[in-house]
Amino acid sequence: MAIQPWFGEAKLGIFIHYGIYAVNGIPESWSFFNGQISHEDYLLQLDGFTAANFDADAWAELFEAAGARYAVLTSKHHDGVALYDTAANDLSTVKATPARRDIVTEYVDAIRRRGLKVGLYFSHLDWSHPDYASIRPARMPAEERGNPYAVPAAGEEDPAAWERFLAFHRAQLTEIMDRFAPDLLWFDGDWERDPEQWRMDEVRSLIEAKLPAAVINGRMRGGFGDYSTPEQGVPIVPPDGPWELCVTINESWGYQHDDHAYKSVRQLVRLFAETIGGGGNLLLDVGPREDGTIPEEQVERLRELGDWIRRHEPAIYGTTRGLPLGAFYGASTVSADRRKLYLFVFDRPNDYVVVRGLQNKVLSATILGSGVTLRTQRQGGHAGLPGWEYVDSDSDTALDRDCTVIELELDGELELFEHHTRD
Repeated sequence: MAIQPWFGEAKLGIFIHYGIYAVNGIPESWSFFNGQISHEDYLLQLDGFTAANFDADAWAELFEAAGARYAVLTSKHHDGVALYDTAANDLSTVKATPARRDIVTEYVDAIRRRGLKVGLYFSHLDWSHPDYASIRPARMPAEERGNPYAVPAAGEEDPAAWERFLAFHRAQLTEIMDRFAPDLLWFDGDWERDPEQWRMDEVRSLIEAKLPAAVINGRMRGGFGDYSTPEQGVPIVPPDGPWELCVTINESWGYQHDDHAYKSVRQLVRLFAETIGGGGNLLLDVGPREDGTIPEEQVERLRELGDWIRRHEPAIYGTTRGLPLGAFYGASTVSADRRKLYLFVFDRPNDYVVVRGLQNKVLSATILGSGVTLRTQRQGGHAGLPGWEYVDSDSDTALDRDCTVIELELDGELELFEHHTRD
């Protein structure tokens, strides 16, 4: 089934890791899995989760201001705490915390009021569920104990318990689809079981039956997702198909008190440009405090990123992946009609920037956001081999603080030289 067109056109999404882990400001789920804190103490954070200042409309306004076209909220992370009123168990922000709020319902309604696409994160695994750690993946050696939250010891498997967990898993997934009809399902936690154990083919069929237009990320073992999801690093060679880079705004997914290693606006712009230049979307993560407010450092960066995007919209929305590696030393995108080429200049150039392999004649060169026209000059070229297209950039005052974008208008659809065979 073809992926929905809106996904490739969105360019930017906002990831929200929100949960009880923000109470102590510790890593989400992994903090008890890795022994940083006991599971009992981890769940004590339920008592401190108030969501007292959670304002879904304020979130949605911020995400729209950032230039995002969709958002993805953690409806349930690996710790098993649902942010909605699940009927499958009592471990939710509605039943088990003083917040007594269905965070997902409020989020979905607010996001849709802003015209953004709704994404929901859902963890396949559940390290708090009593029936989860009941079977071992076939590839796991018997002598390997593994984490007790994930797997039983060899010889202690309980297939009946696993069947109960799968019923629970399907029940919560069905709730999410029936109640919220998300445009995007963002799965995680598939790595601890084989595709056959998850019965991922059944999961895919269930989704297609209930939400045939939903986009499904790639964390569905066995190749049952729609797109790939590299994490925390731009691929050197972008994937051929649809993809999305998920990355944190500092170093943490959820809110952590001591993490002040925020990426600068320039760094975020560069990440964004490199991602869309490779044909992907950027899913930029924020981590709200337990009361539901997003830290000011994150708010400021999202708004400044949005300001930069608005100044350069023609190079972003309605474009496709740009030039291959080596044709231009930076990111680039191409307009939908393939008659305009956009060059993202991250650093202050010395006199000019260069495009290689361009067969087209350049009709004009303009700095987006300022309207300043630049001189171009073609040098070299022989017997079908294109030369170098020099774009002068001596208008120093017209350069953008975070990233300058140059629009090249071509005399036809983009045509690149691909290879040359010497006679």
